[in-house]
Amino acid sequence: MIVTKLGAIDIGSNSVRCLVVNVVFKDGYTYYRKAGMIRLPIRLGQDVFEHGKIKDKTKKRFIEGMKAYAHYLKVHDVVDFRAVATSAMREATNGEKIVTQVAKETGIAIEIIGGKEEARLVFNSKIYDIIKAPQKNFIYIDVGGGSTELSVIKNKLVEASMSFKIGGVRLMNDLVEKDEWTRMQHWLQKNAVPVSDKAAIGAGGNINKLHKLSMKSLQTPLDYSYVSEQQEELKALSAEERVTELGLNFDRADIIVHALPIYQKAMLWSGCEQIYVPKIGVSDGLVRDMYHKDYKAQIEL
Repeated sequence: MIVTKLGAIDIGSNSVRCLVVNVVFKDGYTYYRKAGMIRLPIRLGQDVFEHGKIKDKTKKRFIEGMKAYAHYLKVHDVVDFRAVATSAMREATNGEKIVTQVAKETGIAIEIIGGKEEARLVFNSKIYDIIKAPQKNFIYIDVGGGSTELSVIKNKLVEASMSFKIGGVRLMNDLVEKDEWTRMQHWLQKNAVPVSDKAAIGAGGNINKLHKLSMKSLQTPLDYSYVSEQQEELKALSAEERVTELGLNFDRADIIVHALPIYQKAMLWSGCEQIYVPKIGVSDGLVRDMYHKDYKAQIEL
């Protein structure tokens, strides 16, 4: 048995995640076993989407979080790690400056990636093996705090992709332009509606939480009607009630009712009656990507 311990940091608009995974190679098979995960609700997007930059108070919290992650990865004795940032850092006027400061103070080199790279990393995570869906085609819906990434997948090949400035944090702060909704609707009607034998695949912390609340298996999709009903029930509760009665984290309790309607609309406009939720994210894809690019060849001889 050969074990390679790898780390990944996913810097999103709502939260920053650090994942550590033991990649185990034994008897010709590779297994990915989570060794630890920490999530910090920094909410970079709260500043960026309203003010165009990351404010000093948030920057300090973010850098302290990255220092903690540097220690966390060191204690876990990872052999390698990768850190990436998405829409909030992309749009922040001081994003590059903060990335440079983080590298100087923590030794963590952050890559600012686009929507296509986000989708590629997620699809590196063997989504199809996880959901075991009978459908041949899929509409991939990844809702973050600042953006929604959509892809049309036919026979496991990405036919079309587009990113929209629609996200949970943006909606919560009333920062989504009406024209952006129209653009997303028209894109889905053109690219997704004509596709037959399809279902949606949902990615993002809010749809993951809804699936967890449903207590369904990863192979069981959520129906459009279920997503709509649960959205109404969640909306009827206060943020405090979502915390005390449903066990949601404080930073999830307020944003979930803003993020779920994005999935609803995307399903409706694409003609998808069901959505699979593999609970795979960018950090999982980062680990697999690193292993396949840098370690697989020398380990799996």
